[in-house]
Amino acid sequence: MMFGYQGGESNETVTRKTGCRDDAKRQWSCLTTLDLSQVKNEEQLVAMVKVRYGLPDETAKADVARWMAGKQF
Repeated sequence: MMFGYQGGESNETVTRKTGCRDDAKRQWSCLTTLDLSQVKNEEQLVAMVKVRYGLPDETAKADVARWMAGKQF
């Protein structure tokens, strides 16, 4: 899972996911912790951003790609 927890993960992995999730919340304030904990991949994040912000598909894809650049999930 992209932001959610799977159990048995190292503290480092949990910390990294929490940091990325918090960063995503800063980027897209309409997305809740629960919303983000259910996101499993980039496509789901794009779909959620598209719907919540009423963005065209290409804009949502570009926004998510720009945000994801350089991040490790």
